[in-house]
Amino acid sequence: MSQIIINNISELPTAAKELLHSFHGKVILFYGEMGAGKTTLIKAICEELGVKDVVTSPTFSIVNEYHTVKNEKIYHFDFYRINSVDEAYDLGYEEYFYSKSYCLIEWPEKIAEILPLEYEKVMITLQGQQRIINY
Repeated sequence: MSQIIINNISELPTAAKELLHSFHGKVILFYGEMGAGKTTLIKAICEELGVKDVVTSPTFSIVNEYHTVKNEKIYHFDFYRINSVDEAYDLGYEEYFYSKSYCLIEWPEKIAEILPLEYEKVMITLQGQQRIINY
């Protein structure tokens, strides 16, 4: 397992590059308590991937679709507000998870039983003013 320590938000672009360079898969799970910085890190990753859309948390819509300058799709999920895995089924999660597009997933523990077998895992923890990213 590798680790990145973020002392300042200005370090996020470098962290995003490092994560993307380290990962082989496109389904990336983001774990961390509320306010740990999952969405902020996802914004930096999307910028690194060339997303031209505004990146916002899909807390209420569950999934946001972004487009890159190369016209590739990136899906950003936030499963915090779902009450059961059935809501992910209703969303048609398989189409997204197996699309070969990036799927950036916040609160994956809410849908643990339907996650694909292969994924990358990012754990963000707060330590004082620092964000510790384990991957």
